[in-house]
Amino acid sequence: MSYSSHIDPHFYVDTEPDLRYFKIISWNLLRKVGASPYDVAYLVNTHHPELLLMQEATEEMNILPQLIGGYYSRFPLPGRIHGVACWSPYPFKAPPSTCILPKGALIKRVAQLIDYGKFWIANVHLSHGQLLNRRQLQVISDFLPDRAAVLGDYNLIGPTLLSGFQDVGPREPTHKMANLFPIRLDRCLVRGMECIDKQVLSRATSDHRPIMVTLRPI
Repeated sequence: MSYSSHIDPHFYVDTEPDLRYFKIISWNLLRKVGASPYDVAYLVNTHHPELLLMQEATEEMNILPQLIGGYYSRFPLPGRIHGVACWSPYPFKAPPSTCILPKGALIKRVAQLIDYGKFWIANVHLSHGQLLNRRQLQVISDFLPDRAAVLGDYNLIGPTLLSGFQDVGPREPTHKMANLFPIRLDRCLVRGMECIDKQVLSRATSDHRPIMVTLRPI
């Protein structure tokens, strides 16, 4: 797939990412009333990530490769109009896959898994139940190799309590509950990797602010 002219041609010149310094953005888009594909394209063109992870991505996000080129995969949550999606300017080593998570009372959940050889990335949108979402994290960790990162909307308050993983993402709030109480729902956990840069980006049209991290396998 050729890259769109919207991508800076001087930035993406290789066919494979540099896995030594791997920049990832994760953003909950707020399904139909939140960020549009054009908002996402602007984010990519501004920050040039090696990988963009999205939660609450609807079918309209499928036009993203037409706007900015690259490679894209989306998995709707069972029975829902939205799901988890990923985009990269580089071909994926293998097609992204999913693992099924313990389900809550209302919504069945899946995690998106991306294999980069040296490490794996999991894209998550966990349940609201504070015991359930920690069980879901444990299931995800069992699928992952020694070097891995788990990013996304955790819907989690307090420590993750996931053995072997470190919480290395930004500490600033990423969401306002009922537009009043700021909380940090969007996180990055790593195992066998370190974070060398992290920040929370502008919220734009979603109720979540994107997080951006640069990771390095160790």
